[in-house]
Amino acid sequence: MRKMRPVTRLVLLGLLLAISLPAIAADAPALKADPKAAAIADQVMDALGGKKAWDDTHYLRFDFGVEKDGKFQGRSHTWDKWTGRYRLEGKTPEGKSYVTLMNVNTKEGSAWMDGQKLEGEDAKKALERAYGAWINDTYWLLLPYKLKDPGVTLKYGGEEKGEGGTWDKLVLSFDNVGLTPKDKYWVYVNRDSHLVDRWDYVLKGEKAPPTRWEWKKWDRHGKMMYSSERVNAKERRKILLPVYDTPATLPDAVFTSPAAP
Repeated sequence: MRKMRPVTRLVLLGLLLAISLPAIAADAPALKADPKAAAIADQVMDALGGKKAWDDTHYLRFDFGVEKDGKFQGRSHTWDKWTGRYRLEGKTPEGKSYVTLMNVNTKEGSAWMDGQKLEGEDAKKALERAYGAWINDTYWLLLPYKLKDPGVTLKYGGEEKGEGGTWDKLVLSFDNVGLTPKDKYWVYVNRDSHLVDRWDYVLKGEKAPPTRWEWKKWDRHGKMMYSSERVNAKERRKILLPVYDTPATLPDAVFTSPAAP
């Protein structure tokens, strides 16, 4: 397991609650997109490496965490994208090691805390937390790949010019699907690179100013592009994704044994 530094419960609470994001159900309605927004979304996918490269990705391993005031709390994910098998591991604020093995398609699996298998209600809650972590963290990582997911409503929101260039704004909402269907996002696509430089969002239909995060440190990994840092300057927070890998193969033990490396 990749080691994560434990921090206070307050920071962990912010990780779990303040950045909750949507999941799209398998039976979601078709994408709704105006032609210009759809064309920009296609440009983004091409800049990332193309839909085929993404569809051909079998396994995805990454770390996700929040840094605030120099303190970091994170967790590690391994996902079999083709079958739904999934491994989550990390440490609680109290320093206890946890591992959850499940299938995100069926939401069935098992969980361990400090090497002891959880049973009953404890196991159920651990599976629910792991599923929520998978939803949240993969959306932070993969939003640019998911602009044309089923259930998404995508509109062109105009252009914005600034010191760093020109951006096309995509307005992304959800057609009464997912865990939080009233969420709304403004995705800023750099007109030169066709990559996402920023997103603003309002969650759960709240009447509040949008929260802004800059997407930084884009880099190519194999055939695809990946951004390893999100920055909220106003709140002095960072979301860091320091590990990212798309291995061609993984041993089954990764998804079946809590002791797997």
